[in-house]
Amino acid sequence: MKTIATYTLGCKVNQYDTEAMLEAFERAGYAAVPFQEDADVYLINTCTVTGTGDQKSLKTVRRVAREHPNSAIVVCGCLAQREAESIVRMDNVMLAVGVQRRAEVVPLLEKAISENTPINAVGPLKGASFENLFVSRHEGKTRATMKIQEGCDRYCAYCIIPSVRGPVRSMPLSDVRAEAERLARADYREIVVTGIHLASYGRKTGDELIDAIRAVHDAPGVARVRLGSLEPVVATEDFARALSEMPGIMRQFHLSLQSGSATVLKRMRRRYTPAEYLRAVENLRQYMPDCAVTTDVIAGFPGETEAEFEETLDFLRACRLSRIHAFPYSRRKGTVADGLPDQVSEAVKRERTKKLIALGNQLEREYVSSMIGTVQSVLFEQSAGEPGCGMAEGYTGQYIRVRAKAAPGELRAVRLVSAEGTLALGEAVDITQKEG
Repeated sequence: MKTIATYTLGCKVNQYDTEAMLEAFERAGYAAVPFQEDADVYLINTCTVTGTGDQKSLKTVRRVAREHPNSAIVVCGCLAQREAESIVRMDNVMLAVGVQRRAEVVPLLEKAISENTPINAVGPLKGASFENLFVSRHEGKTRATMKIQEGCDRYCAYCIIPSVRGPVRSMPLSDVRAEAERLARADYREIVVTGIHLASYGRKTGDELIDAIRAVHDAPGVARVRLGSLEPVVATEDFARALSEMPGIMRQFHLSLQSGSATVLKRMRRRYTPAEYLRAVENLRQYMPDCAVTTDVIAGFPGETEAEFEETLDFLRACRLSRIHAFPYSRRKGTVADGLPDQVSEAVKRERTKKLIALGNQLEREYVSSMIGTVQSVLFEQSAGEPGCGMAEGYTGQYIRVRAKAAPGELRAVRLVSAEGTLALGEAVDITQKEG
């Protein structure tokens, strides 16, 4: 039996796409093996959001070619979409697939192997339609990811994604309903609704994001629905009210910020101000007071002064966010920001990133501490502690990590009794509740 091993860099959308392609290989008779083992085929799903993503992706391809000279390599994803011509010339690479034609990955590879000729299957994205990939299994058999949207047309100054992911396209609403029902029948307790730019769902179809969320939430058997990253402009009062009326919506919302300085946001070409971002946070808290709001922040965008960076730190404190994903600005050829003056030094970017991470850790600890004494619904995902102790870890609706006596896969009410940093310790209670 032929074997395949996969490796994914980047976001949850990439993870979803990898799993879909792996299942296509398995349906064709391949057996999946760990990436560290020998395999006939290695599939590497690449990321190009940052220079680090490029380096890691190419390094992985070269390492596999060196260590497994008789194996075929498939390179797919965002970097493949961007650099297919050079990638397909790399040692052992038999197929380059970007962000389309992933459903054809098996026949394309087998054609390349039979003809002993590498295939560049990356084409232009103009006019691309939504590629409905199929995934039947997900992490831990508890949480399933559902990709309902692809592409982005925001063209923020720092971001290469619109050029490698293509135009906005959406899963038809009828397919959203059907997929949610299928996942519920497969006993997944939580569905994560995601996309490249989720707020754009339904553009050109007449549907809206809230319609898709409601379709997933109302599918028979779905216990919990968690949302992927959102633009703050989508979190209007009406949107927040609608979410609050769905008890299965998890009360954790990731609103991308990138900077708390109005002048930096303007240079980034983000389409909101700090005041508008804060209003989005307030809208969510007005209807879901204990909700957790998480975010992304870029350190050292071109021209960012020390005063502008301090504005960001002050704004993050004012928003009382519960988690911050901080990373240094990475120059991307082909973006507006690449040509901006006053590029910030790597040393300054590293130092500012460290400060953001430290603040994020502090805010997360404070948020977890504020929830001690409350009763939350926890979906337990894995065993914890000593073998046989009966302890497991999982997450509340606000994405607080909790350890308590429970079994993996169990969804139950837990009183949070203490905290060890960002880990909450809990005790199971008899009350059952669906909300996060």
